Amino acid sequence: MKDGSLRRLRALIFKELLQIMRDPSSILIAFVLPLILLFAFGYALSLDAVGLKVGLVLENTTPPARSFAASLTQSRYFDVTTAQNRRGLEEDLVAGRLAGVVIIPSYFTRRLARPGRTAPIQVLTDATQPNTASFVENYVRGAWQTWLQLRAREQGRVLPVPVRLQPRFWFNSELNSHFFLVPGSVAIVMTLIGAILTALVVAREWERGTMEAMMATPITIRELLAGKLVPYYILGMGSMLLTLFMAVEVFHVPFRGSFPVLCLVATVFLMAALGLGLFISTLARNQFVAAQVALLAAFLPSFLLSGFIFEISSMPWFIQLITRVMAARYFVSSLQTLFLAGDIWAELVPDMLAMLAIATVLFTITALKTVKRLD
Repeated sequence: MKDGSLRRLRALIFKELLQIMRDPSSILIAFVLPLILLFAFGYALSLDAVGLKVGLVLENTTPPARSFAASLTQSRYFDVTTAQNRRGLEEDLVAGRLAGVVIIPSYFTRRLARPGRTAPIQVLTDATQPNTASFVENYVRGAWQTWLQLRAREQGRVLPVPVRLQPRFWFNSELNSHFFLVPGSVAIVMTLIGAILTALVVAREWERGTMEAMMATPITIRELLAGKLVPYYILGMGSMLLTLFMAVEVFHVPFRGSFPVLCLVATVFLMAALGLGLFISTLARNQFVAAQVALLAAFLPSFLLSGFIFEISSMPWFIQLITRVMAARYFVSSLQTLFLAGDIWAELVPDMLAMLAIATVLFTITALKTVKRLD
């Protein structure tokens, strides 16, 4: 790079850094909003159904019935309200105050005492919320099987089990949904910095006329794009460090990868995110339009279609095809690998190559669309 070109590039980067520091909205989006989102994702968003409010109808008050009732009330998965009549609890279920009602019928102990017979219990759930209803059913079923085995052991019997499962959970042995939600939220935060903030700031320059002033200078298109790229790359990496600290120290998410590899993966993703932001700014030279386009093209797809919350494999095939051109999909996968498994290059390299290809396409289109001409 020639001395004049390098001098112009340094001046552009310095100008952008000054503009970022003088703009409260940029600091707000880069450092305050990520904290708000991380706290929201870390505390408010959870896929773990714990403390489900259920009702327990004890039509039978014999010791076996009370023993099974105790196994439910002492479970961390349930917040149990006990009654001897189902009418009031069924009204609460209809009103949505309970996720389910477990009924131990009056003939429970009598049926349980008969050899070869089963003692049925009834579970009523609100199927307007299918996931919660499935959680209630499966948790009660698990509590029932555990109670039967403990009861058989107390009586010196062996409960016949045709298949014995020995589960082993890899990478997330606690089955804590925060351990993959919080790393995924880092991708959402960096999408805000890379795509939305960049698009808004460049569109603002078109509105204020400063972009026209730069077009009148001897800078080249490559220098202009690089001058916009470097400051927001620094801002994005700073935001990544902040979210990494919060994830490990506040939410206690394990980080099994290495920091240099994380920086490498984040750099590749930021190239794609910044490329998208610059591309949006070439299409929309108005802040309002840029915000709407960035929301539809960057934030919402990253939130809904990246695998952050919803599994991509469960989506329709044509939606899965759309996710293949989204950099956030590969970044979420890489973050979850780094946090929960470590530096697994067989997983990381394909993701980085895909993000690099997306970044290359976006920067090529942006460079072709950005010309030193005022339309």
